Amino acid sequence: MLIGEYHHNVDEKNRLVIPSKFRADIGKKFILTRGLDKCLFIYSLEEWNSIVAELKKLPFTHRDSRYFTRFFLSGAIECELDNAGRVCITSPLIEYADITKECVIIGANDRLEVWSKESWDKFLNDNSKEFENIAENLFNEGGYNAL
Repeated sequence: MLIGEYHHNVDEKNRLVIPSKFRADIGKKFILTRGLDKCLFIYSLEEWNSIVAELKKLPFTHRDSRYFTRFFLSGAIECELDNAGRVCITSPLIEYADITKECVIIGANDRLEVWSKESWDKFLNDNSKEFENIAENLFNEGGYNAL
């Protein structure tokens, strides 16, 4: 399980250091793609293959299936960490996530998410009052009271 929050800067060549804590879990080669909520997702190759297998099950005749598959797969690139633990992020992905310099890298269970610091701060500030309601809706209504 990937957890935690780390702050790093993208350098002038669009390289981002992946925190050492995450490197073993995602592997030397991994997939970087557009995520939801204007962030980037990083998946290990194993996790990526599971997601692609699920996407293949979606009927191409459904508009939502086609749209999401296009969005998700067209931005995907296979990446490899350099010797300094950095990944080079393509310009389209930098633009999509509005990354200028400072990034927040979070562990989100089965993936990493890369956010611009401004977008992450906005997400937390805009939703801070809703997290209790969200937790109640997700856990209590289903009979699961883990929190």
